[in-house]
Amino acid sequence: MTSRLHLAVDGPAGAPTLVLGSSLGTAAAMWEPQLPALAERFRIIRYDHLGHGRSAVPPGPYTMDLLGRELVRTLDDLDVPWVHYAGLSLGGMVGMWLAAHAPERVRRMALLCTSASLGPPGQWHQRAATVRASGLPAIAEAVVARWFTPAFATARPDVVAGHRAMLTATPPNGYASSCEAIAAMDLRPDLGRITAPTLVVAGADDRATPVEHAREIVRGIPGARLAVVGAAAHLANVEQPEQVSRLLLEHLHEDAGTDERQ
Repeated sequence: MTSRLHLAVDGPAGAPTLVLGSSLGTAAAMWEPQLPALAERFRIIRYDHLGHGRSAVPPGPYTMDLLGRELVRTLDDLDVPWVHYAGLSLGGMVGMWLAAHAPERVRRMALLCTSASLGPPGQWHQRAATVRASGLPAIAEAVVARWFTPAFATARPDVVAGHRAMLTATPPNGYASSCEAIAAMDLRPDLGRITAPTLVVAGADDRATPVEHAREIVRGIPGARLAVVGAAAHLANVEQPEQVSRLLLEHLHEDAGTDERQ
């Protein structure tokens, strides 16, 4: 079976591959602020999760295992043996699954504004039920309010509106099924199995995945490092693009051109 994920590919064909996984309710376009800096040094593969953007929308519920295996299938289809990986929110959850269950596929990893366990499950099942009954507009205001700080929302209403449109364009069943994957997720027992050098990035003002969630990941992954981005909520890469791009480049640059696994 071929991959059901929609991809956007940028950067030099011969450069090391960096996969970027986006958040719940967004698509590959979420990472556009990082492209100018990252695409100079990496072959960038941005993908839409199952049920998001232009990817397939299979029936739910979804699991992290399903989302992670779909990404592995995509890498197989592309004949890419290993990648650097950076994921935010749901993208970070998939990254932790990938690095724990297919460690040979991940060289270095960055986890942004994410969590290894984001309960209670009931809130996710309720959100899934609301979206299935009333669509994404029913939750859009509350979700977007957590994506950006009030100061950024006031200064850049155009950016906020663009991301709200991205959210409301997400297929309702895909979004709801992904909520169910988060409800069932507990990656904490897997963290100790991750061997890829890992940078964990938190937004100082992130109410969706507060800094303590990042600290828990750092405690669980051997050798992981924490960076806290000031004046940033959940979509820290959008709100503070230069700082996040710099952190990613510094973390990935050390051996970006070396393939020790071939």
